[in-house]
Amino acid sequence: MRKHKSDRIIGALTVVLLGVGLIVIYAIGPMRANVMNATYGTSYSENYFFLRQALNVILSLVVVVLAFKVPYRVIRKFSKPVLVIGLLACTLLMVLSWMNSPLAKCELGACRWIRFGPMLTIQPAEILKLGLVLYLAQLMAERKREGRLDTWDFWLPFSVVSVLALGFVVVIQKDLGTGVALMAIILAMLFMSGVKMWSFMAAVGVVLVAGVLSIVVSPHRMERLSTFNSEDSSDSYHIENAMIAIGTGGFTGVGIGNSVQATGYLPESINDSVFAVMGETFGFVGLVAVVGCFTVLLLRLLRTANYLHDTEESLVVVGVFAWAAAHVVVNIASMTGLIPLTGITLPLLSYGGTSMLFTAAALGLALQLSCYTAREPRTEAQPKMVVTGARRRSA
Repeated sequence: MRKHKSDRIIGALTVVLLGVGLIVIYAIGPMRANVMNATYGTSYSENYFFLRQALNVILSLVVVVLAFKVPYRVIRKFSKPVLVIGLLACTLLMVLSWMNSPLAKCELGACRWIRFGPMLTIQPAEILKLGLVLYLAQLMAERKREGRLDTWDFWLPFSVVSVLALGFVVVIQKDLGTGVALMAIILAMLFMSGVKMWSFMAAVGVVLVAGVLSIVVSPHRMERLSTFNSEDSSDSYHIENAMIAIGTGGFTGVGIGNSVQATGYLPESINDSVFAVMGETFGFVGLVAVVGCFTVLLLRLLRTANYLHDTEESLVVVGVFAWAAAHVVVNIASMTGLIPLTGITLPLLSYGGTSMLFTAAALGLALQLSCYTAREPRTEAQPKMVVTGARRRSA
């Protein structure tokens, strides 16, 4: 497929969301610093969180450009290494947490980050997401081309990798939110790969059973579920304050720097709860604009996947879509009380480095692949394109 201009809407919305996130952190960063200093005795300056987020945004823009410029035929060679690094990083985190090592950063009873000095932490689950998307796309495309998609040659490696990824994140790291994103990636790519429907439904059943078991055997997840169903507002402090923040914002918001919930009432105001703070700051109009940006971005990703005639490249974009969609839907649904509270970041808007960088890498890759879409949507009757060396040829 001859290269053409990329989908500029994907690129523009990525930049816009990064900019909006930076503005939000600028507004509530000083409040977050005051809360941390008063609660934990730290000495953060008022501009600490804004400057860190500004650095994260700059690095994310660099990552977007790199993922856009480095040819996919080069990136795909690192699909297995990235997946292996993600699994090894998860293993290392598990060992460090068992040893109570200071290199494992733990919060609220869960260890999800590895420390590399006082200023740098890495979340292995984010590496795992990117590796999973790249590896599964390559595996599915190869097995489909060989006519072995519904055989054990596919299901064995697929199952092993999926179980390891979900086991590390959901069971060991106790991160159900990221686990939901991984499940979305796995099932979306599996559905679009072309496996038989009964095979896909069986996989969905296994994932649902595993998900229910992970909740039932975990006391803190059962507590969150009971809190969600409780009529006692004292049992649902986080959700109640998120709803207060959104309600206080009204139609146009209280304005930048005037948030009350960010002064310590709303937990994780710059991370998981950033949507609620944005509702207080920018009001209903602001939230509609943000939701609209995400909706358009996700639709453009779907369109790109639909118009890519290369099976592997299409599956990569499907994985990126599922990744972003899971974060957006679960985060917003949690903050608006539609589902039990689940800790998960809002892509490109929440404070943090690893999540933002790897999300930016995924979107940059999707932006690159949008340069190879066709004029007509993909159909199974059309020839698929396979990457061989530096050239493309019909399969």
